[in-house]
Amino acid sequence: MSGKFTGAGVGPGDPELITCKALRVIRESSVIAIPVSDPELEEPVRDTCPEKGIYSRYLQGCVAYQTARKACPETEDKEVLFLPMPMIKEKERLKAVHDMDVRQVAELLDQNRDVVFLTLGDPSVYSTCMYVHKRLKRMGYETALVPGVTSFCAAAARLDCSLAENREELHILPASYDIEEGLKLPGTKVLMKAGRKMGQVKALLRERDLEAKMVENCGMEGERVFRSREEIPDQAGYYSLLVVKERSEKSRDRKRRNRP
Repeated sequence: MSGKFTGAGVGPGDPELITCKALRVIRESSVIAIPVSDPELEEPVRDTCPEKGIYSRYLQGCVAYQTARKACPETEDKEVLFLPMPMIKEKERLKAVHDMDVRQVAELLDQNRDVVFLTLGDPSVYSTCMYVHKRLKRMGYETALVPGVTSFCAAAARLDCSLAENREELHILPASYDIEEGLKLPGTKVLMKAGRKMGQVKALLRERDLEAKMVENCGMEGERVFRSREEIPDQAGYYSLLVVKERSEKSRDRKRRNRP
């Protein structure tokens, strides 16, 4: 008999938005897995006293862990598995790292220990959790996913606006990659993690005359809201999300009237 691996979404960063099911899974699991992007961490590390150990800095920098800790104080008493997840694009190197992570998780599962991987938002949307989940599933281990409130739903609520209505399409785009073709799609476009390419993104929005609103650090400390394309700064943080829409006819008419 082996343990169970669960990828649990803790929402966008606001502890009030974590689900009851995610809290239950955290309480019932004996090990919490968190991803670490620091290149200095070259192999998985287990720590039974993570809050006081030499790797505590990784907990302090992990928004998903801190969100869970605020909502579920028992989180601090759990063993933590730090998994290297470098932010690189070399496929072979990434595969080697992910395979190494999976071997460590599998070792814990073979000891009949349940492991929960904490991730911001929802584990099915651009989450590093899935690199581990799908490999374990192929290997025959019991796996599960606990959905969480996505950042784009939380951002829409913060902006007090809808994402899509009637027959309007909704497209989720990772802004760290090429988005030029994606912006040509009809309907609402959500640009996730756009901060590092904000200058390029703003230029494309102006070129296509698209309306945009942005929330930076939605639900977290330092949250900022920008309600128009013109307000959006050229520099923004990693957790910056844009909601992009076509200009309405009324907006286009008003713009034409205001031209000198």
